[in-house]
Amino acid sequence: MGSRQVTSWHGKNITVAGLGVSGISAARALAGLGASVTVVDGGDSEGHRARAAELGELGISVRLADAETLPEGTDLVVTSPGWKPDSPLFAAAAAAGVDVVGDVEIAWQLRGETSEKPAPWLAITGTNGKTTTTQMLASILKAAGLRTAAVGNIGTPIIDVVLGEQQYDVLAVELSSYQLHWAPSVRAHSAAVLNLAPDHLDWHGSMEAYAADKGRIYEGNQVACVYNVADPATEKLVENADVEEGCRAVGFTLGAPGPSMLGVVDGILVDRAFVENRQKNAQELAQVEDVNPPAPHNIANALAAAALARAFGVEPRAVRDGLRDFRPDAHRVAYVDEVGEVRYIDDSKATNTHAAEASLAAFEPVVWIAGGLAKGATFDELVQKSAKRLRGVVLIGADRALIAEALARHAPEVPVVDLDRTDTGAMLAAVREAARLAEPGDTVLLAPACASMDMFANYNKRGDAFADAVRELAAESA
Repeated sequence: MGSRQVTSWHGKNITVAGLGVSGISAARALAGLGASVTVVDGGDSEGHRARAAELGELGISVRLADAETLPEGTDLVVTSPGWKPDSPLFAAAAAAGVDVVGDVEIAWQLRGETSEKPAPWLAITGTNGKTTTTQMLASILKAAGLRTAAVGNIGTPIIDVVLGEQQYDVLAVELSSYQLHWAPSVRAHSAAVLNLAPDHLDWHGSMEAYAADKGRIYEGNQVACVYNVADPATEKLVENADVEEGCRAVGFTLGAPGPSMLGVVDGILVDRAFVENRQKNAQELAQVEDVNPPAPHNIANALAAAALARAFGVEPRAVRDGLRDFRPDAHRVAYVDEVGEVRYIDDSKATNTHAAEASLAAFEPVVWIAGGLAKGATFDELVQKSAKRLRGVVLIGADRALIAEALARHAPEVPVVDLDRTDTGAMLAAVREAARLAEPGDTVLLAPACASMDMFANYNKRGDAFADAVRELAAESA
C-alpha cells in the first residue's frame, strides 16, 4: 500500500507462533522484508506438513510438533491471535527478554514504514456484532466514494492489505480481544466498542482482563471514541482511555439521542454528535427500514457504523446508501426457508449468550436450537430474559446440560428435547425435533450460545449443516 523501501526488518530473527492464516501471512511478509523467520506449531498433520513445505520454498523454517521451545537467537515473537498469554513459548520469550506481539501490531508498524500517508484506521471491537458492523462501515465508506476495505479479524490478513499495491483512503478494521491484547501500539482515527459480555474468559482469565483488552482499542484515538449507551461498561472504557487532545466520546442508543449521540426517533436514525449546535439540532441519517435485517441489535450495529463514518466526515446520504447496500453474511440471522408455515433462521454465529439473547429478542414465538462448547459461560440470565419467547428448545452439543439446568430453573414449563448424539446426522435430528415442537407462525432459530468445535469445524460448518437439514426437511414435506 506504499512505495517506501523497508529495511528495519532485515536480518532480524523472527519466530512466528502458529501455522494458520495470520501466521502464514506474517511469516511471508517478514521474510519478504529480509527477516530470518521460523514458524513453530504444535500440530503435525498432513495439512501442517504441506503448509510447512510451501513456506520452506520461501526460505522460511518451520518446526512442527513443538510449540513450546523458543528458537535460539529470537529477536521477536509474532503470535497468531488464539495463542494464550500463558503459553510456554511466551514464558520462554519473557525469560529471554523477547517481546511478543500479534500480526495486527506488525501491520500497524508496517503501515508507517511503507507509506508516506498511510490509511487511517476506523476500528471496531465488542463481544458481538463486530463483523457485521465492520462490513456495514465499509459499505458506508464505499457509498461515500472512498477507497476502503473491511480487514482485521475478517477477510484478507491485515498485513497483506498494508503491504499490497492497492491504495486506500481509510480502512474499516475489526479487532478481536485476542488481537488487541497483542497490539500495544495501534492508534485508530476513531474506534467503537459495541458491547461487553462474558466471552473467552478461559483465554483472558477474568472479565476484568477481557474488558481491559477490549478497551485498548480506544488508546490514542484522534477524533471519536464510540460507545454503547445501553452498556455502561463501554463508556467506562472510554473514560479510562488515554486519547489525543480533542477526541470526543460519542454514544449510540436505540432511544432518542442526547447531544453527542446517535439514536432513533420515530423510526429514523438521527445524529446529534456531528452537527452544528448539537444541543438543539439533529441530522437525519436513514430509516430503520434501511437496515437489513431491522432487528434491534442490528440497528445498534448500524448506529455504531454510522458514528464512525460521520467521525471520518462522511455525509448523511452516504450513510443511508451504504446501509441500503449492505447485505449480511451467511450464518448471521440468515433466513433459510419456510416449511409448513414455520420460518427457519440460521444464526450459527451466535457463539455466546449475549449474541443468542440478541437473536432470540428478534423473534417470537421461537423453537430454539442451542448448545455446543460453553467456554465457561453460564445461561441463567439468558434463559430468564428469553423464557417468554420460547415455544420449545432442542439441545445439542457437549455442554447442553448447562442450558438444560438453566431451563429447568427458569422456564420449567418449556418443553426441552435433549439430543445425546454428535454424529453427522445430529443436526437433521435437531431440526426434525424442532419442527415437531413448532406451530404455524413460529420461528425455528439456530442460536447456539456456544462455540461449535465439539461437533463442527467452525460455526460456518454448523450453519451449513442446519441449512442442509432444513432443505432435507422441506423436501420431505413437499
